[in-house]
Amino acid sequence: MRRTARRWDSDAAWRGAAAQSPTELLRAPTPAAWFDAAAERQHELLLDHANCEKKAASTALALMFAYADDFELTRQLSRLAREELRHFEQVQKLLMSLGLPYRRLKPSRYAEGLRAAVATGEPARRLDLLLCGALIEARSCERFAGLAPRLPAPVASFYRGLEESEARHFTLYLALARRHADRHGLDIEARLASLAGTEAGLATSPDAQFRFHSGAPQVRGSSSSS
Repeated sequence: MRRTARRWDSDAAWRGAAAQSPTELLRAPTPAAWFDAAAERQHELLLDHANCEKKAASTALALMFAYADDFELTRQLSRLAREELRHFEQVQKLLMSLGLPYRRLKPSRYAEGLRAAVATGEPARRLDLLLCGALIEARSCERFAGLAPRLPAPVASFYRGLEESEARHFTLYLALARRHADRHGLDIEARLASLAGTEAGLATSPDAQFRFHSGAPQVRGSSSSS
């Protein structure tokens, strides 16, 4: 993994001025088989994408409530939560325009697997939660970039726009994590390396489900939603 030792300014991150490439955080690329499955299973992809946007907004809100005394964190994540909800509305509108009906999908193992690696005590817990946010958004950014050339309009153009947003989001989470680590003398590089290793395993190892953040599909083309 490349070093991420430079300091980040969260306002610059939000504007996109300091946005990184997701490959600077991610330890392994998404398997080609996942992109193949995504191109074949666009309905499931969009349904789970809508769920991911809601979860992203709720994660930002949960952090705002958990760390309400941190004005900078709440200020930045308030903006992020609003943008995630706008993205959810856009995916919903896209599903309707394509005539794709809603159905419930069970969540993937991805977010829960990352959460299991988070420290339980403070101040390490806040650092880990912010780094998990950065890794999730970086993986989304990487997948939007890889999906856009493989999908037809209007999904392709929509995903190209979301790639830029996700780059801002993961850079912002990283900025907040670095700020917190600097204040408390925490080893951000060690924690990022550990969590990124967990994330890479979840995003690349064989997975019985197909979801937006699932690993390599075990049964290519299966329509199971279990």
